[in-house]
Amino acid sequence: MNILIDIGHPAHVHMFKRFAHIMQTKGHSVLFTCRDKEFEIQLLTAEGFNFISFGKKSKSVIGKIINTLLFDLKEIYIALKFKPDVFLSHGSITAAHAAFVLRKTSIAFEDTFNMEQIRLYESVTNTILTSDYDHPIHSSNVLKYMGYNELLYLHQNQFTPNKSIIKDLGIEEGEPYVVMRFVSWNATHDIGHTGISYENKLHVVEELSKYSKVFISSESDLPEQLKKYKLPTSPEKIHHVLAYSSLVFGESATMVTEGAVLGVPGIYIDNTGRYYTRDIADKYGLCFNFTESPNDQLSAIEKAISIFKNGYNKSEWQDKRAKLLANTIDVTSFLVWFVENYPQSEHIMRENPDYQYQFK
Repeated sequence: MNILIDIGHPAHVHMFKRFAHIMQTKGHSVLFTCRDKEFEIQLLTAEGFNFISFGKKSKSVIGKIINTLLFDLKEIYIALKFKPDVFLSHGSITAAHAAFVLRKTSIAFEDTFNMEQIRLYESVTNTILTSDYDHPIHSSNVLKYMGYNELLYLHQNQFTPNKSIIKDLGIEEGEPYVVMRFVSWNATHDIGHTGISYENKLHVVEELSKYSKVFISSESDLPEQLKKYKLPTSPEKIHHVLAYSSLVFGESATMVTEGAVLGVPGIYIDNTGRYYTRDIADKYGLCFNFTESPNDQLSAIEKAISIFKNGYNKSEWQDKRAKLLANTIDVTSFLVWFVENYPQSEHIMRENPDYQYQFK
């Protein structure tokens, strides 16, 4: 089987890397297409995958429209050579359009629910895999599974943290540290967002530094006053960093959720929020959601301080993680079965959703 995986964000490399490695060991061929965006190429190279880059994305609205058309054509051209049986992605418009033109199977994960993008691929995607919480997509090609995208690569069956990361960070074993994540706000769904103010970034760093070390991961260049806090490790090691951290704080729903499924509490700041961060907050109490309003930013900082001020108890958060893992599946094992047996696998899941529980 030939599988073409289209990557639209560095997080998507993590999503599909375990799946890709497993499928390759089973004799399948996997090719990635990507953009030259942040760490995508670096991550794909570190994993040893075959990939083709479409180049850099435009930041303007007109440029994004032109990019969509050009990337569609490039994907079709690549697919004509690679001859994929399946296109796989996280909500990729490009993959869906190419699969439709070439009459091939398209399977997409979706958890952002940015409808301006979903409308461009929903009707031409065979199966859209989503978590089991309520969300805005109600079409017949949605198939729900028990879990979160982040479990594709951070489920205990798929990931073992390496404690040597502590040395890479230059800290002592057992020393608490916070990972902060700031985004660039350049995506189409980021229009109208401002994120955490510069003043509050300085404020939260100053306050949390009283209780722990602070490391910052940022999509854009850090201002001079914050550069000394820049995370020193390479991008492919981020999940080892998160696994031993005490708190994840910032504007990235993905990174907050990654921390949560590893048993690390998270503070997420975003006006629109994410269905999965709310679900994790409601079911497991592993993350806390705040808006970008000035008052909520201060409330988020106070919540972060309280997690340390009240006495940090790592076992408390690990117990919450154990509950999360007990209620979810190993999504990568499920995906391997689902793709290898498609479309029969979809029929099985529609008739008997409990079949997925064998993938624990």
